[in-house]
Amino acid sequence: MSELHYLMIQEHQTIKGIQEKFCNVFPYLKIEFFKEKHQAGIGSAKKKMFIDKDTKLIDIQKVKQHGKISVYGTETVQELEGDFELKYGLYIQVFRKSGKVWLETSTTDSWTLDQQNEEGRSLEEELKAEKENPADHDIW
Repeated sequence: MSELHYLMIQEHQTIKGIQEKFCNVFPYLKIEFFKEKHQAGIGSAKKKMFIDKDTKLIDIQKVKQHGKISVYGTETVQELEGDFELKYGLYIQVFRKSGKVWLETSTTDSWTLDQQNEEGRSLEEELKAEKENPADHDIW
Protein backbone atom coordinates (compact mmCIF):
# COMPACT_ATOMS: atom_id res chain seq x y z
CA MET A 1 0.00 0.00 0.00
CA SER A 2 1.25 3.43 -0.91
CA GLU A 3 2.21 5.88 1.79
CA LEU A 4 0.10 9.02 2.14
CA HIS A 5 1.81 12.40 1.84
CA TYR A 6 0.50 15.95 2.04
CA LEU A 7 1.30 19.09 0.11
CA MET A 8 0.42 22.18 2.13
CA ILE A 9 -1.31 25.02 0.34
CA GLN A 10 -0.57 28.14 2.37
CA GLU A 11 -0.12 31.88 1.73
CA HIS A 12 3.67 31.77 1.85
CA GLN A 13 3.99 28.55 -0.20
CA THR A 14 5.63 28.97 -3.62
CA ILE A 15 5.46 26.92 -6.79
CA LYS A 16 9.05 25.86 -6.16
CA GLY A 17 8.24 24.70 -2.62
CA ILE A 18 5.40 22.46 -3.79
CA GLN A 19 7.49 21.12 -6.67
CA GLU A 20 10.36 20.17 -4.35
CA LYS A 21 8.09 18.39 -1.88
CA PHE A 22 6.38 16.48 -4.70
CA CYS A 23 9.72 15.42 -6.24
CA ASN A 24 10.93 14.19 -2.84
CA VAL A 25 8.11 11.64 -2.94
CA PHE A 26 8.15 10.94 -6.70
CA PRO A 27 11.70 11.63 -7.98
CA TYR A 28 10.87 10.78 -11.61
CA LEU A 29 7.85 13.09 -11.71
CA LYS A 30 7.32 16.81 -11.43
CA ILE A 31 4.35 19.13 -11.42
CA GLU A 32 4.05 22.38 -13.30
CA PHE A 33 1.46 25.09 -12.73
CA PHE A 34 -0.53 26.64 -15.58
CA LYS A 35 -2.75 29.66 -16.08
CA GLU A 36 -5.64 27.53 -17.31
CA LYS A 37 -6.90 23.97 -17.31
CA HIS A 38 -5.81 21.54 -20.01
CA GLN A 39 -8.23 19.40 -21.97
CA ALA A 40 -8.25 15.67 -21.24
CA GLY A 41 -5.61 13.88 -23.29
CA ILE A 42 -4.08 17.13 -24.54
CA GLY A 43 -1.09 18.90 -23.03
CA SER A 44 -0.89 22.58 -22.10
CA ALA A 45 0.99 25.17 -24.10
CA LYS A 46 4.30 26.15 -22.49
CA LYS A 47 3.39 29.82 -22.83
CA LYS A 48 0.59 29.20 -20.30
CA MET A 49 2.99 27.77 -17.70
CA PHE A 50 4.00 29.85 -14.70
CA ILE A 51 7.73 30.30 -15.27
CA ASP A 52 8.67 32.19 -12.08
CA LYS A 53 9.02 29.40 -9.51
CA ASP A 54 9.04 31.94 -6.66
CA THR A 55 5.41 32.81 -7.44
CA LYS A 56 3.25 32.35 -4.36
CA LEU A 57 0.33 29.96 -4.77
CA ILE A 58 -2.06 32.50 -3.23
CA ASP A 59 -1.31 34.79 -6.19
CA ILE A 60 -2.43 32.22 -8.77
CA GLN A 61 -5.21 30.41 -6.90
CA LYS A 62 -8.76 30.77 -8.26
CA VAL A 63 -10.13 29.43 -4.94
CA LYS A 64 -8.47 31.42 -2.14
CA GLN A 65 -8.19 29.00 0.73
CA HIS A 66 -5.51 27.13 2.66
CA GLY A 67 -5.21 23.46 3.42
CA LYS A 68 -3.54 20.35 2.17
CA ILE A 69 -3.60 18.08 -0.83
CA SER A 70 -3.38 14.38 -0.09
CA VAL A 71 -0.91 12.64 -2.39
CA TYR A 72 -0.52 8.90 -2.57
CA GLY A 73 0.94 6.55 -5.16
CA THR A 74 -2.29 4.71 -5.94
CA GLU A 75 -3.94 7.97 -6.99
CA THR A 76 -4.11 8.67 -10.72
CA VAL A 77 -2.60 11.73 -12.33
CA GLN A 78 -6.12 12.79 -13.30
CA GLU A 79 -7.29 12.59 -9.68
CA LEU A 80 -4.35 14.65 -8.40
CA GLU A 81 -4.83 17.31 -11.06
CA GLY A 82 -8.55 17.38 -10.25
CA ASP A 83 -7.90 17.83 -6.52
CA PHE A 84 -5.67 20.85 -7.15
CA GLU A 85 -8.32 22.41 -9.37
CA LEU A 86 -11.39 21.61 -7.28
CA LYS A 87 -9.99 22.51 -3.85
CA TYR A 88 -7.71 25.44 -4.69
CA GLY A 89 -8.36 26.54 -8.27
CA LEU A 90 -4.82 25.58 -9.28
CA TYR A 91 -4.16 24.07 -12.68
CA ILE A 92 -1.30 21.60 -12.68
CA GLN A 93 0.10 19.00 -15.01
CA VAL A 94 2.27 16.07 -14.02
CA PHE A 95 5.40 15.44 -16.07
CA ARG A 96 7.46 12.24 -16.17
CA LYS A 97 11.21 12.12 -16.65
CA SER A 98 12.22 10.44 -19.89
CA GLY A 99 15.98 10.48 -20.23
CA LYS A 100 17.01 14.15 -20.27
CA VAL A 101 13.54 15.51 -21.03
CA TRP A 102 10.28 15.82 -19.15
CA LEU A 103 7.13 14.54 -20.87
CA GLU A 104 3.61 15.67 -20.06
CA THR A 105 1.59 12.70 -18.88
CA SER A 106 -1.59 13.98 -20.53
CA THR A 107 -2.09 10.80 -22.58
CA THR A 108 -1.49 8.59 -19.53
CA ASP A 109 -3.46 10.58 -16.93
CA SER A 110 -5.29 7.36 -15.99
CA TRP A 111 -2.01 5.86 -14.67
CA THR A 112 -1.29 6.06 -10.97
CA LEU A 113 1.51 8.24 -9.66
CA ASP A 114 3.39 5.05 -8.70
CA GLN A 115 3.05 3.71 -12.27
CA GLN A 116 4.25 7.00 -13.75
CA ASN A 117 7.18 7.20 -11.33
CA GLU A 118 8.16 3.57 -11.99
CA GLU A 119 8.06 4.17 -15.75
CA GLY A 120 10.45 7.10 -15.32
CA ARG A 121 12.75 5.09 -13.06
CA SER A 122 12.74 2.10 -15.39
CA LEU A 123 13.58 4.20 -18.43
CA GLU A 124 16.43 5.89 -16.58
CA GLU A 125 17.83 2.48 -15.57
CA GLU A 126 17.64 1.27 -19.17
CA LEU A 127 19.41 4.36 -20.48
CA LYS A 128 22.06 4.07 -17.78
CA ALA A 129 22.66 0.39 -18.65
CA GLU A 130 22.99 1.23 -22.36
CA LYS A 131 25.59 3.93 -21.64
CA GLU A 132 27.61 1.68 -19.33
CA ASN A 133 27.58 -1.49 -21.46
CA PRO A 134 31.27 -2.08 -22.42
CA ALA A 135 30.21 -4.71 -24.97
CA ASP A 136 28.10 -2.16 -26.79
CA HIS A 137 30.46 -0.73 -29.41
CA ASP A 138 30.83 -0.37 -33.13
CA ILE A 139 33.07 -2.79 -35.00
CA TRP A 140 35.72 -0.97 -37.05
